[in-house]
Amino acid sequence: MKTSIYISLKIFLVMTILTGIIYPLIITLIGQTVFSFRSNGSLIKVNNNIAGSELIGQKFTSGKYFHSRPSAINYNPLPSGGSNLSVTSNTLKENVKHQVFLFDSINQLDKNIVIPSEMLYASGSGLDPHISVQAANLQIDRICKARNFSEVHKNKLKNLIVNLSENRQLGFLGEKRINVLKLNIEMDKIR
Repeated sequence: MKTSIYISLKIFLVMTILTGIIYPLIITLIGQTVFSFRSNGSLIKVNNNIAGSELIGQKFTSGKYFHSRPSAINYNPLPSGGSNLSVTSNTLKENVKHQVFLFDSINQLDKNIVIPSEMLYASGSGLDPHISVQAANLQIDRICKARNFSEVHKNKLKNLIVNLSENRQLGFLGEKRINVLKLNIEMDKIR
């Protein structure tokens, strides 16, 4: 009996050192040396101030900025999650109608224009930082009007969207998208 307790304690001590100290240190070392930017939250700085993370969506309400997709959790990263409403849910249908109305009225769009789905539905995490290139293009006129942009500025903005667009993941997953935070930061530099 005494030997089995002694052996159990030795195994417990060895496993605690391996999995509680050595393994986390190795993973932290690899993360900090090879993937430092990602390991530290993919934080984007503007004038040495943290503007946000490129991995977490933010709420932009000003007419001078591109708007992110809706969030079921109001962009709070702690309770990350979607609305979990089913396709047959009346609440979801009402939310979508409301989002269509908001996007149409804010961007002064023709009622026949198809709004990209990510501007109507919250993502599964509620924190998706990307919108489609199409959704960004539908917001250009509103932004140009709010910023008093000339045609030259408008063309710069269109080029910015093209230049910041990210391709599909692995070449076939999803669609071309653009990070809203990065786009808004770069747009502020247009002169």
